[in-house]
Amino acid sequence: MFVVRRGEDVFGYVNICPHARTPLDWTPDQFLTRDKTNLLCATHGAQFRIEDGFCVAGPCSGASLIPVPIAISNGDVVISDHIEA
Repeated sequence: MFVVRRGEDVFGYVNICPHARTPLDWTPDQFLTRDKTNLLCATHGAQFRIEDGFCVAGPCSGASLIPVPIAISNGDVVISDHIEA
């Protein structure tokens, strides 16, 4: 899994591309497009929105990353037992 922060918001996802079933990061810990607007699968170039993991470009358009519920507890990022809507 991996966690990405956008402003004060934190999002967690399983590190598997829904198209290629490979980790998104070809280089360890490199998950963002160059302009840092989307998550990027380094294998085939699929792009996913940071906020919800929805694929907006590439071979798996319309698919989504698997979310991992994340919470902030006492300033630490922790896995939660539910995803907030």
